[in-house]
Amino acid sequence: MMISGIDILNIVESEKFIKATTSVTYNSEKKSSSSSRIGYFLALLLFTLLTSCGEDPSFPKQFSQQQISKGEYIYRRQDEYLFRPPPPTPQPLPIYEWKKELSGKIPAVTKHHFRCHGKGNNPFKQIEQNGETRYVSDCNGPSDHSLPIKDGQEFVYPILIDLLNYIQLKTENKVIITSGHRCPDHHIYVDNSPAQSYSKHMIGAEVDFYVQGLEDKPEYIIDLIQKYYLDTLVYNGQKDYQQFLRWEKGNSDVITSPWYNKEIYVKIYRKNEGRNLDNLHTHPYVSIQVRYNKDNGEKVTYSWDKAFRGFYRH
Repeated sequence: MMISGIDILNIVESEKFIKATTSVTYNSEKKSSSSSRIGYFLALLLFTLLTSCGEDPSFPKQFSQQQISKGEYIYRRQDEYLFRPPPPTPQPLPIYEWKKELSGKIPAVTKHHFRCHGKGNNPFKQIEQNGETRYVSDCNGPSDHSLPIKDGQEFVYPILIDLLNYIQLKTENKVIITSGHRCPDHHIYVDNSPAQSYSKHMIGAEVDFYVQGLEDKPEYIIDLIQKYYLDTLVYNGQKDYQQFLRWEKGNSDVITSPWYNKEIYVKIYRKNEGRNLDNLHTHPYVSIQVRYNKDNGEKVTYSWDKAFRGFYRH
């Protein structure tokens, strides 16, 4: 049998039609399959949501939601009655332990006010000492060390504390201690001048201070210091304590001649004198040194052992 060219063309066209039809059918089945899967998941999600909102059949009937939300009466006893609480009354603020002692209306000065003013964040400082250049650092103050130690306890000469509290009592103004005890590290950082090499700050026998409100009246403070010895009974009739003399030897580092008696030595530093790291303020200030310890009858002098070994390091 002979096949003509027209028949061949018809056969080719028929095959193309069959392939196209098959492809369309396959894609339709694929899309239909995807749609059915999405529908299945949506139906499953809807079923889960609907069934989860129902009441749990295992939940005991005696504890149904209605019974749980049901209120009940509150009964009072026979002897109970209504009362009105008293109105609140204002209470004074608590006083810190270190403020309980007062000199007049102001918290009393204690030995804790004499703690070293060193600050560890101060930068290194270049100094000249014994012809050599050194770099020194400051201490960390009370976190590094204690006050001077005597008989196992922190110690500052009591006459210094008594004098400052007397000044507060008479002036009714606060005493500001600018420099009390200095450890050797802080002392050389503050003032490494030869005149201060044997400072009694390092043994708790010297204090620098001024009085708030009376910053420009240091002479008045000197008068009060002298009056303390006249008003205190323990010094009654003791001329060596009650009579103050002026230091005229000329080896002082201040313009104003210092005052002294048997027990203490007092100086006034003017606005242009005695400026150091502890005394950067612009006020005149008073400095008191202890010369004589009345309790044991001994002179108070600087010693290397007291200055460098006389306190605890933390």
